[in-house]
Amino acid sequence: MSFRYYALAAVFTLELAGVASAADLPAKSTPPPELPFFLIVDNRVTFSWMPNGTDPGMYSVSPDGTINSKTAKQVYSFTHFDAWVYGTNFFTISMFKSGHNDPANPCVSPGVTITSGAANCAGTTDVYGLVRSTFGWNELFNTKAFSVGPLRNVSFEVGLDAEVQNTFFSPAKRDVVGGLQFAFDLPYKGYFNLAPLAYWEFSHNGFTQCGFFPGANVPGVTCNSDGNVSYRPTWAVEANYYMDLGFLPENIQFWSISGRAAWYGPKGDSTGLPFLSGSGRFSTATKIEFNSEPIRLTFDASKAFYGPKYSHFVDLWVAYRYWQNKFGNDHNAAPGVCTVAATGQSTNTCTESTVYGGITMKF
Repeated sequence: MSFRYYALAAVFTLELAGVASAADLPAKSTPPPELPFFLIVDNRVTFSWMPNGTDPGMYSVSPDGTINSKTAKQVYSFTHFDAWVYGTNFFTISMFKSGHNDPANPCVSPGVTITSGAANCAGTTDVYGLVRSTFGWNELFNTKAFSVGPLRNVSFEVGLDAEVQNTFFSPAKRDVVGGLQFAFDLPYKGYFNLAPLAYWEFSHNGFTQCGFFPGANVPGVTCNSDGNVSYRPTWAVEANYYMDLGFLPENIQFWSISGRAAWYGPKGDSTGLPFLSGSGRFSTATKIEFNSEPIRLTFDASKAFYGPKYSHFVDLWVAYRYWQNKFGNDHNAAPGVCTVAATGQSTNTCTESTVYGGITMKF
């Protein structure tokens, strides 16, 4: 059971004892009130705007030969967090709506359809969902042995990701993760969580579909029979933190910082076909993927204007996002995606670096 349960039960018992003594009531056993299943439930919606997003392999070429890999993205997100007696659950789903430089089906690149006809296709819609659940060792084993110094708890962690995007090649990512999470306390009621995990990804990409390229029709060797790929299991490390800027004067304590970082190990060839891996700049082997938002500065607007009772009901924030070897694609190789196949010139689509901002509302 959690510390909170024992604290509430103790307070309730003391109150009952005091009332009985004062009124000299007959002895009667009254059970403590039952706690709700969820101790904390937090739901939020967010709108953000990302001016310099990228999508591997999606770029346009200007008349002077320069490559434009950037596309603005509108992002709509829903986030849920809850805590219960034995752990926590986190779920988020986001819809990324891209500009025309990242076109939807039937375009295969900006302004060009699969039949090489000219078309001004709408930007893609990319939906990405993520779930993470933890089961705390202190709670599971009814102990405080895993709270030592700044270490608050050790937990089992499991989760999954899912993505779908309406480009011509219809990428659809799925993965499962499992491992441990180490939760640490930071000053000013902050936290830092570090999770070493096992990672296994499954995906779909029509680019490797048998029949797409003439002559490339040997399933498992030169193509995938249905475009589905099962990657090699690998490792991952995920980290996140949050801290109020409690050192500021009390009259301006409306600011907080947060961030996250994740590393995913090489998972085999990006096509799932080792026969096509190649070497040097022609390699299609995956590399370590680094996906991060190292800093987000948040202004608690509702607390500033309506008082502490409404803390974090409306947040305004600005953040920096950096993503290298996006989806595992080697930003120095992967011809036709991260580099121009004929010249080796970078398309700048497999590394994303952007400052972006948004508004988050709790309900």
